[in-house]
Amino acid sequence: MAKPVNTSKSGPAARRGHKGAAKPASAAPRARLAPRIARALLWAGLGLVGLAGAAILLFSTVNPPITPYMMSERARLGEIAHDWVPMEEIAPVMARAAVAAEDANFCLHWGLDLDAIRTAMEQGGNRGASTISQQVVKNVYLWQGRSWLRKALEAAMTPPVEAVWTKRRILETYLNVAEFDEGVFGVGRAAPHYFGVAAADLSDVQAARLAAILPDPKGRSAANPSDFVRRRAAQVLDGAATIRRDGRDDCFE
Repeated sequence: MAKPVNTSKSGPAARRGHKGAAKPASAAPRARLAPRIARALLWAGLGLVGLAGAAILLFSTVNPPITPYMMSERARLGEIAHDWVPMEEIAPVMARAAVAAEDANFCLHWGLDLDAIRTAMEQGGNRGASTISQQVVKNVYLWQGRSWLRKALEAAMTPPVEAVWTKRRILETYLNVAEFDEGVFGVGRAAPHYFGVAAADLSDVQAARLAAILPDPKGRSAANPSDFVRRRAAQVLDGAATIRRDGRDDCFE
């Protein structure tokens, strides 16, 4: 009698077929790896936030010894000129002139001037909208350039700086880290470099000329001003007087 044919699949081929229907062996490790990567990214992000917070707190009272841009210029030029001068040793007109030239509403906003941003957008980006607070964040913590990443970091860090630092501290830092000529940083070096005087002894006209060259320190001179710089300095002087008259210097005087 012929043996009945066993139609059930039970050999190696059947086992291979069964395995083929299952998930790939590498799927489970990948599934376990994804949460680990997410946790690692989360902790890395929290670590960066913590470092940024610590740096913001530190420089609210400690003077930054150097900035990223200063380091890059020192590497390019070989040396730079920079001395920190406390606000008490800077002519008050210099502070008012810088505000008039760069951020007339400095005492009125919380770091981001939304009206200036809106105006810049309407004009197609031809007009700058960075406040003094934003420039301090960029100069002290970040890098130069126009990348979206840098602008996003600048916008994110500026409100915390405004919350922790005083307006006077922000302006003091700005005046000490701003570039006034190639390799010349801070009003403590700019005043003797251009006029042979200390920052405390700057005249109204000298302070206005220093403020007038801030947007383009490598292309403008305070000691040998062009007609444009002279006109701009006159405008800055008028703005500084207005700021003093209407009380928009209360936050740093």
